This record gives sequence, structure tokens and C-alpha cells, in this order.
Amino acid sequence: MLVIQHINNINFGRINIKINMNNDILWAPWRMKYIKSPKDSKNKCIFCDKVKSNDDENNFIVHRGINSYILLNIHPYNNGHVMVSPYKHQSKFDLLCDKTQIEMMSSISHLMKIMRKRMNVDGFNFGANFGSAAGAGIEDHLHLHLVPRWNGDTNFMPILGHTKVQVEGLKETYKTLKNDFIKCI
Repeated sequence: MLVIQHINNINFGRINIKINMNNDILWAPWRMKYIKSPKDSKNKCIFCDKVKSNDDENNFIVHRGINSYILLNIHPYNNGHVMVSPYKHQSKFDLLCDKTQIEMMSSISHLMKIMRKRMNVDGFNFGANFGSAAGAGIEDHLHLHLVPRWNGDTNFMPILGHTKVQVEGLKETYKTLKNDFIKCI
């Protein structure tokens, strides 16, 4: 359960905004699994572990290619936040073979088409953080991020409430992307 603590007054020069001081509750039940999960990550790689499993639905693996695969980020910045990762445990993009690099970029392109069509996406954030100095949370196994964006998706909630509202569950997003990705290739 996530509780938003409201502030009383915001003053923007001539504009003064009064805000309700009540606590509102936002439910994010999918986060409980992460909160309760063991945090011992020594010698473990979530990207290698997930791909070894045959349970794509519970691991949110949208597509398995020849050299890489697509999975939903279970701690998304926005609905539909996906990652594309090579099967090979590698931290440096430039050390991947050309076929893997091309397949990963092609997957991103297919995802963009699907998201524009099925999710009415207005734009995307796309990128990667290679190395801890660049902000990589998991630096040993590279992965690309694609985050769909909509006009107005950055509103008062993250700014005032320090809360991001997810409008669709991970399972629903997974089904949409998986079904359409199969049709796309």
C-alpha cells in the first residue's frame, strides 16, 4: 500500500494552491513480490535467471528471439516499460556480435510500432546505461530500455505526491504486447 502525504500550500508567485491534507491510498499490489523477495544478488543475474525458465508469462518475457529477448520491466517507469536483453551475459554493447545488436534494435522498432497502434503512444524514451558510472542498476548484463510516453503523463502525482500511477496491470500489458509481437514478426 502506498500512502500519499499531501502538502498544505504551494505558492507560485501570484498563484496560491490549496491542497487537501487527507491521505489518499493508491494500491500497487504487484510491488509486494519485489518488496518481500530476497535481496542477496551476489553471483545472480536476473536476465540470465529469467531466460533459463520456461515460464515466460510469470517472468513477463514478451518474445524470445535468436540472440535476444524482450521482457517487461516489473518496476516500470511507465506502463509498457520494456527491456531488450541479449542471451549472452555481456556488459558491453560493442562486444556483442552484429546479429545480436541488429536483432535488439529490430525488436525495439517492432515494439514501437505495436505500442503506437495498440497503446496510442505519443512518444518514447529509449536508451541504456552501460556501466555503473552511467547509472546502470544492473551493469553486468546489458539491456536496452523502451519507455512509452503519452502527452500529459507527467502530471502532479509524481511531483507533489512522489507517486507514479500505473493505469494498466503488468499482466494485461504483457498479453497485449506478446500477442501483437507474434503477429508483427
